Amino acid sequence: MPDPNTTNGNAPTNSPRPLIGWLSRHKEKLWWLHSGYALLLGIGVMWLGRRNFAFLRVAVFHIGFIWLASFFLPKFLAHPRLPARWAPRLRLLVNFFTKNLYQQMLFFVLPIYYASATLGSRNGIFVLLVGVSATLSTLDVVYDRHLSVRRGLTAAFFAFNLFALINVMLPVLWSVSNTATTRLSAVFAASGFLTLYPPPIPSRNGRLAFGVLIAFLFIGAVEWGRPFIPPAPLRLASAEFGGGFEPKTLRVTAPLSRLDPGAAAQIYGLTAIRAPLGLKERVQQRWYKNGELICASPFYNVIGGREEGFRLWTRCSFGVIQPGTELRLDLETEGGQLIGRAALHSTKNPAVDSPAG
Repeated sequence: MPDPNTTNGNAPTNSPRPLIGWLSRHKEKLWWLHSGYALLLGIGVMWLGRRNFAFLRVAVFHIGFIWLASFFLPKFLAHPRLPARWAPRLRLLVNFFTKNLYQQMLFFVLPIYYASATLGSRNGIFVLLVGVSATLSTLDVVYDRHLSVRRGLTAAFFAFNLFALINVMLPVLWSVSNTATTRLSAVFAASGFLTLYPPPIPSRNGRLAFGVLIAFLFIGAVEWGRPFIPPAPLRLASAEFGGGFEPKTLRVTAPLSRLDPGAAAQIYGLTAIRAPLGLKERVQQRWYKNGELICASPFYNVIGGREEGFRLWTRCSFGVIQPGTELRLDLETEGGQLIGRAALHSTKNPAVDSPAG
């Protein structure tokens, strides 16, 4: 007798095969829909990153899991006892977790870097790179087909993101100065790269030489490129100009919003720096006239934790102001990272490039 669940002897009407077939036909679109959902979730994490640094403690476990998964997954996939049909499923499962952890970390630190960057300066490039990295972690098709299957790309992606995370974590959690932080982060990044991309060199000396070369490349790139990295979490809270200064109240007098052409100018600049409690950094003010360095203060020790920000003031004489003159005040760390920038113009209202956000 025919099966009651069949129609005219065909497959059961409640068979899951039509659903499986539909999912198979539309899996590409479904992955892109999931990527859109991950991107929206990342925006929510960015909101959290602007308000609470405590998540950085949890991020240590995130990066630990990603490293372990990236390190052991190729070994599991190459194991002879693993059935061939289970290999892609295992990779897909591990990728699902690593992608989500990448998204949480990167979208959390992105607004921290953005707040420390200065609009129009070169340290915005690093913020853009972190944003691109965060976006790539949401693109399932790109991550699953390229980043996770090529050992070099996997190692490079992990190394960059490890640098971005450690570079924020050390100043916030352990009050390490930004200059020392960039160097330590470079060492961590080089170590992460080498553990995930062992050199295909048979000799021990060759592998050692390769490791030393990679370490020098990472540290050298950071030393050269430090001005491109925002000094997160330091940021410029405010900047004021004046014709005088009152040390007792730490306020400028005769505030200036523009320069008068033809007058001799001695300008006082007052800046307030926001930094986490316990963080110590050495910073200086640098005065420019039409892009030419005129004055540079000594380096001063900044101590974080003040609600109103750590206030620093200097003065500089510029001689007679000509029409079209721009006076610019840059605030930099000892390592050359730009914290913030403000400017006065003689022909229009001042344009103050305060930190992004």
